Amino acid sequence: MIPAMRIVSGKVIGGKVVVEGEPLHEGSLVTVVAPEDDETFELSDDDEAALLASIAEADRGEVVPAATVLKRLRRHG
Repeated sequence: MIPAMRIVSGKVIGGKVVVEGEPLHEGSLVTVVAPEDDETFELSDDDEAALLASIAEADRGEVVPAATVLKRLRRHG
């Protein structure tokens, strides 16, 4: 069984990543993806609108569990 996954945001404070919201369990395995200071990207107006709509859906809890997505991918892959 694939464990449930969460996406959380955080900030480096004193050399440690401090997550926002509900804390992670002690010993949780995490992956940190950090952009370079000068790393940027541009989106078209349509792509930006789609991204903002997707973020709003996620903020409302309208998400699909990772296990469900992986199961669907295995069936179609």
